[in-house]
Amino acid sequence: MALDPSAPVPQEIDSLIERCLEGNQHAWNEIVRLYWRKVFNIAYKFVGRQDEAEDLTQDIFLKLFKSLKTFDRRANFSTWLISVSRNLCIDHYRSMRREHDVVTHDVDVVSLARPAALDSPQAALEQRDRVALLRAALDKLAPSLRTAVMLRDIQELSYQEIAEKLRVPEGTVKSRINRGRAELARQIARLRQQQETAPTKGARRVSARSRTGAAR
Repeated sequence: MALDPSAPVPQEIDSLIERCLEGNQHAWNEIVRLYWRKVFNIAYKFVGRQDEAEDLTQDIFLKLFKSLKTFDRRANFSTWLISVSRNLCIDHYRSMRREHDVVTHDVDVVSLARPAALDSPQAALEQRDRVALLRAALDKLAPSLRTAVMLRDIQELSYQEIAEKLRVPEGTVKSRINRGRAELARQIARLRQQQETAPTKGARRVSARSRTGAAR
């Protein structure tokens, strides 16, 4: 297998890592410069969009920096970096898929804007309950997060359109959407748990009153 002439030699990387661990920012910047394209290519294969791949690459390097002290210096740094980057991309993909499923499938966020045709009164009732749950969860979000999520997932605006509408950078828009989706998922889970436990508590109270009445 041909060697990559642009790849740094092990001694050079070892020296850069040593200086990074000593707090030398310039050494870390050099590592980022040397491996940015390699990590970006990995991220791009997962997200398929240049802007999202760039954001994900930045996140990966931040986590790589925090994990640098765990790197076994006897191992190949490039191999370690690629492995960690792929694992972080997989974690990112799974996280985004879970949040997307909660928003678009479990509670059908788009139904707020475009209610689907339903075949039966029972289905209509279940749909109405899901929408009510989603509205209640949205109300729990901070206004900035709620607006970002609704513009993206309900009105289906692009990141650029939302940035122009809110007069904030696209990076801020993406951050608000990601945080908003995560918080929305938590609120939905909490509200659903409350709904599931409420009938049980009510049944216990009724049962207690029944036993009291029978004792009389």
